[in-house]
Amino acid sequence: MFVTSAYAQEAAPAPAPQAAPATSPAPGPAAGQVHTETGVPAEGAHGGVFPPFDHTTYPSSLLWLVITFVIFYLVMQKAVVPRLGGILESRHSRIAQDLEEAARLKAEADAAVATYESELAAARAKANSIGAAARDAAKAKAEEDRRAVEASLAEKLKAAEARISEIKTRAFADVGSIAEDTAEAVVERLIGPSASKADIAVAVAAAGKGA
Repeated sequence: MFVTSAYAQEAAPAPAPQAAPATSPAPGPAAGQVHTETGVPAEGAHGGVFPPFDHTTYPSSLLWLVITFVIFYLVMQKAVVPRLGGILESRHSRIAQDLEEAARLKAEADAAVATYESELAAARAKANSIGAAARDAAKAKAEEDRRAVEASLAEKLKAAEARISEIKTRAFADVGSIAEDTAEAVVERLIGPSASKADIAVAVAAAGKGA
């Protein structure tokens, strides 16, 4: 069933070769043998049909095609497809884990940013309160220092005024005595030592009141 006509023709006995001339004997192939020295089949071997186009080989070709397809299908189903499925499942799970890890890291980053912002706001509020307290304390101390300076200046001014009043009193007293002495010297030079000190003092006092 699986033998083609070409193979049958090759197996048929070849025609007897012509007798060689007696003058030039040469060795040749024996009867029934094919000349294979140049790889060319004997005459009559070219008349067969190409095996894939031979209708007598269709059943065997279809059988081998079915067998090959079944083997290929079984190999794909039992070995290739499960392996590819495992690889795809592994990659899918890995991608899912990476996405979950990325989501977790993003949540942690958002929480860290929120904590940082809240701490920054608290630090700013504390800094503002500390600054306000420092300003208030500085103002209070400046006001206290100003009041102390003003009190000290007032005391010094009061002491200076008392000193000036005392100096003025002494000066006025000295002016009276100096005026009496001067008046006594003038009177003595003018009219002689006839006027007493009491009279001169009374005259100086009356002049001072009149002035």
